[in-house]
Amino acid sequence: VFPSLAQAQASVANEVYQELGQPSVFLFCPTEYCSSLCSPSPSQSCYLQTIGQELLPGISVIWTGPKVVSQELSAVLLEEVEAVLRRRPIIWDNLYANDYDCRRVFLGPYMGRAPGLMSRLHGLLLNPNCELQANFIPIHTLGTWFRSELGSCAHPDHAGTEAVAALGDSQGAQDGSYSPQEALELALRDWVAEINQQALEPGR
Repeated sequence: VFPSLAQAQASVANEVYQELGQPSVFLFCPTEYCSSLCSPSPSQSCYLQTIGQELLPGISVIWTGPKVVSQELSAVLLEEVEAVLRRRPIIWDNLYANDYDCRRVFLGPYMGRAPGLMSRLHGLLLNPNCELQANFIPIHTLGTWFRSELGSCAHPDHAGTEAVAALGDSQGAQDGSYSPQEALELALRDWVAEINQQALEPGR
């Protein structure tokens, strides 16, 4: 019925999207969802070109970056993906995911994401550790990164000092930049405070 897998997927996705009344949030995960799965590259992938052309503009497309688990995300790569998909992607960030190897737990700060990335994204989803309490630092430092990004977007001439001023000097609020090390230190302080608070609760 369809000349390609991409056209089949886009057709089905479009029909479901319309049948549901074109909801404000509708996510589509392509078969080629990172650069390493594209042949020969995102911009030259016939599959992604078809998805970009055929998928209705209200449907958001998920992307994980250069790889399934991407150590770095650059604005240049996201510009390439946006051009071929004809929409800004939603990043499904697997930086902390450990479902593929539960012997590993990731407790470091959110890092490896270029400054100013927000303007190239339609959204960002964080795939966390499987262990619930191990995600305090990942989510806390993601929040710090996000606020610094919001500040930079809202006040590009002032590096976002207003938007992040409430976060304190330890997060680089003075110049609006995001420091993974400072974000980690702040997260650790808040985590210790949380642990101490929980220890005082009855039955702990």
